[in-house]
Amino acid sequence: MLPGAWPPGIENPYPTHTIMVFSSASFLFYFLPIVLAVYFACISFGRLRNWILLAASLFFYTWGEGEYVLIMLLSTVTNYFLGIWVYKAHERSDAKRQVAVAIAFNLLLLVIFKYTNFLVANLNLLLGHFGLPQLVIGQVHLPIGISFFTFHCISYIMDIYRRQTPPQMSLPNTALYISLFPQLVAGPIVRYKDIVAQITHRTVGIERFSKGINRFIIGLGKKVLIANVVGLPADKIFAIPAEHLTTPIAWFGIVCYTLQIYFDFSGYSDMAIGLGHMFGFKFMENFNYPYVSRSIQEFWRRWHISLSTWFRDYLYIPLGGNRAGTARMYFNLVMVFFLCGLWHGASWNFVIWGMFHGFFSVLERFPLGKRLTQGSPLLAHAYTMLVVMVAWVFFRAESLPVALSYLKAMAGFAHGSGVEWHMGLFLNPKVVIVLVAAVLGATPLVPWIKGLRERRLAARRLGPAALDDGLEALVSLVFMPVVFVLCAMSLASGTHNPFIYFQF
Repeated sequence: MLPGAWPPGIENPYPTHTIMVFSSASFLFYFLPIVLAVYFACISFGRLRNWILLAASLFFYTWGEGEYVLIMLLSTVTNYFLGIWVYKAHERSDAKRQVAVAIAFNLLLLVIFKYTNFLVANLNLLLGHFGLPQLVIGQVHLPIGISFFTFHCISYIMDIYRRQTPPQMSLPNTALYISLFPQLVAGPIVRYKDIVAQITHRTVGIERFSKGINRFIIGLGKKVLIANVVGLPADKIFAIPAEHLTTPIAWFGIVCYTLQIYFDFSGYSDMAIGLGHMFGFKFMENFNYPYVSRSIQEFWRRWHISLSTWFRDYLYIPLGGNRAGTARMYFNLVMVFFLCGLWHGASWNFVIWGMFHGFFSVLERFPLGKRLTQGSPLLAHAYTMLVVMVAWVFFRAESLPVALSYLKAMAGFAHGSGVEWHMGLFLNPKVVIVLVAAVLGATPLVPWIKGLRERRLAARRLGPAALDDGLEALVSLVFMPVVFVLCAMSLASGTHNPFIYFQF
């Protein structure tokens, strides 16, 4: 089962997905080379390249979702007409009714496919408490990436409503924006106003294409060589019965998962950004070394940036932000984190995860929180990582009781003997090496070294350009092929697993 808790009576909605993930042989050695070859063979034909990308994106999604691609197409076509409707209504009125209808449609689609089973299961608990008959419905399928493309559609409508961009008058171009396969199923969340010019006018040179390949391979290495490796002990430890857990094992498991989810998701974002470059698109950065943060507020400025800024611009600020008084600001923060948790999954575990972050985000605005975050940098970092890691337990555990039992073990109230499940079962030279690499890779060590080298060159009055070109050539010709070969060998050995954020 993928991380996340599902209420009683709800099966895991991802039992048999075969979506063509970026770190799969079918994508790396068949789909991507064919799409690139056809795309660049027809690049001089103008509009044809968009049709090629649109066809490839729909094929990519249909590969794993089959007939449920119709849900995305329904959303696309409806939002195409809703955008025009909102824009024209705004010419003669404030268009509040029209934009409300448009947003309601998108939220209704999301609720039906993502939250119906969750709502019914919780309603049945309430009905059972009063001895009333329960509702019986079938399992509602959750289309992969529906949270992401729904947020794309809402931002599209809102940007039109705010007069930040006119509507897209071409239905195929609207469909390309929503379904573009590099960012379709797990982000980054790309706003229409940021990409509209690139849909119709973009160029790809050798330098940009090479940059895209390098970025893609870096992301692939993060996923396959780091996230998958530390994910194995994390998965095994979280599957241990609560009565057999020990405190050291519990802490080791959450450390592994903390590193796994970062390198898994940031790796996917790197691959998406790299693919974007290959086709002439520029997507926003989604991560900025979140594990060096010294507060929860800073963590959310560095983690899943496209989502946190989306909630800021389309929810927090419209609710009043920090302009309507202190009490209202706290309410707005809690509401944002509640919905952020719920966006991640239809379970109470995700809601608690979001509210946990919200609580500390509010606390940091009080004197106690300010002392934690504005005092010793070491203490501030330790506090932040403790909060983040405790919260990840709710994110990863399969149910709320499992999460609470796991936290109890982390707190020192473990019941395991350490005989059946001991550290030797999870630690080996490969895991140790990858853990060290992961800890270093989660820090801005490489940018720091690059900056130090440039400052030394500047002090010696030497231009860094020539040396930079040489280093980049060395990385492209030696390091990147080695990483790619190691990833291919790992995939060939059958150590592939899906991206964590595909469930959202």
